[in-house]
Amino acid sequence: MSRYSDEYDVLTELAQQLRLAIARRLALEAGLPDRSAPGEEQLAAADAAIAAWAETGEEQLDPAAFRPAGPLQRLLADYTGIVARIEDVLDRRLS
Repeated sequence: MSRYSDEYDVLTELAQQLRLAIARRLALEAGLPDRSAPGEEQLAAADAAIAAWAETGEEQLDPAAFRPAGPLQRLLADYTGIVARIEDVLDRRLS
């Protein structure tokens, strides 16, 4: 029997997984050892990258730009999209 799952719960879990993936990617790009569970310092770096991306991310993903998006940029864009979907779910619940 399948278990009922709320869209909000699924999206928040996905956002958390992407946050961890961003932390791991930042650590990899910094040359740090691969860890399955990022530490507080790496999570803080992920949060800072997410905040910076929210400020300037769309410009970096301009389809007319000649530079392709790298793995970190794709993760950040995915995270931003999931957060937007979470906000939509919450807006629907409040209306």
